[in-house]
Amino acid sequence: MKVTEHIANARETLFSFEVIPPLKGRRIDELYRNIDPLMEFKPPFIDVTTSREEYVYIDRDGLYEKQVTRMRPGTLGICASIKHKYDVDTIPHVLCGGFTKEETEYLLVDCHYLGIDNVMALRGDAMKEQKYFEPTQGGHAYASELVDQIVCLNKGQYLHDVVETDDCSDFCIGVAGYPEKHLESPSLRTDIKWLKHKVDLGADYIVTQMFFDNQKFFEFVDLAREMGIDVPIIPGIKPIAVKRHLQLLPQVFRTELPEPLIEAVEACKDNKAVRQVGIEWAIEQSRELKAAGVPVLHYYSMGKSDNIQAIAKAVF
Repeated sequence: MKVTEHIANARETLFSFEVIPPLKGRRIDELYRNIDPLMEFKPPFIDVTTSREEYVYIDRDGLYEKQVTRMRPGTLGICASIKHKYDVDTIPHVLCGGFTKEETEYLLVDCHYLGIDNVMALRGDAMKEQKYFEPTQGGHAYASELVDQIVCLNKGQYLHDVVETDDCSDFCIGVAGYPEKHLESPSLRTDIKWLKHKVDLGADYIVTQMFFDNQKFFEFVDLAREMGIDVPIIPGIKPIAVKRHLQLLPQVFRTELPEPLIEAVEACKDNKAVRQVGIEWAIEQSRELKAAGVPVLHYYSMGKSDNIQAIAKAVF
C-alpha cells in the first residue's frame, strides 16, 4: 500500500521509523532484534536507508591501492526480508549519488517485481573525500531529476524506449524537506521553491530532516503551504543519544539545538543520562506534533530501538 493511502485511511497519527542496513558481513538478525520491539506500535511502513560508495585503501605489498566499496549494501534485500517477515510496507531509499540512471532503473524494476509500492528519492550526500556533492558519471545531479525518472517509469517510459504494458510501476514517491533549509541553499524560501519543484514533478509526500524545535517545523509547513505545496509533510525526529551529538548534529545536519536541550545535555554526567534527556525531549516534541495533527511521526533509529521504543510507549 502507498504511504499516501496509509495516511488517508488513518484516524490518528501513525508511527514509522527508519533502519540502517547492517555492515557488510554482519547478520540480519541484529536488525530484526531492533525492529521486533517496535512492531507493537504497528508501523504501516519502515524506511531502509541506502549507503553510497566510499573509498578504501588496500595494502598490495606495501603499495596502497584505492578501491571503491559499499560498507552497508543490501537495501533492497533487507526491504524484501522485512516485508516478508513482518508483513509491513518497506521504503527503500533511492539515491542519485553513487548510481547511474541505468542502475537506478534496474533497482526500480526490481522494486516493482517485489511488490514494493513506495520509494524515497534523495540526492544523497557528498563522498567523504568531496567537499561538495558531485554527480556520479551517468547519474543524476538532483533529486528532482530522480523524481522525474521514477514518474516516467510509472508511465512505462524507460530510459531508452517506451514499453507498451498493462503492468507499469506505480510508485508513491517521497522526498526530503528541511525545516532549517538544506545546507547548500541560500535561504529557506529558496529551498522550499525547489521542494515545490519536486512536488510539481510528481513527489507524493515529504519527510523532513531531523529538528529539535517544533516551531521551526510549524513555520516550515506554513511556508510550504503558502507556496503551494499540498502533499503530506511528515516530521522526522531523532532523539539525542550521546554528548558528542551537541557538536556532531549541528556540524553534519546544520540543525540548531534549543538552549534548554543543550543545557540539559551538558549537565549530564554520562551518556546514559544523555540518552534519557534525549528520550524525554523527543516525547515532548512528539506529543506536541501529534496534538497538532501531523500525519505520521517518523523516527530516525540509527540502528538502535530502545530509545525509540520508550518514546513510542509514551506517545502512542
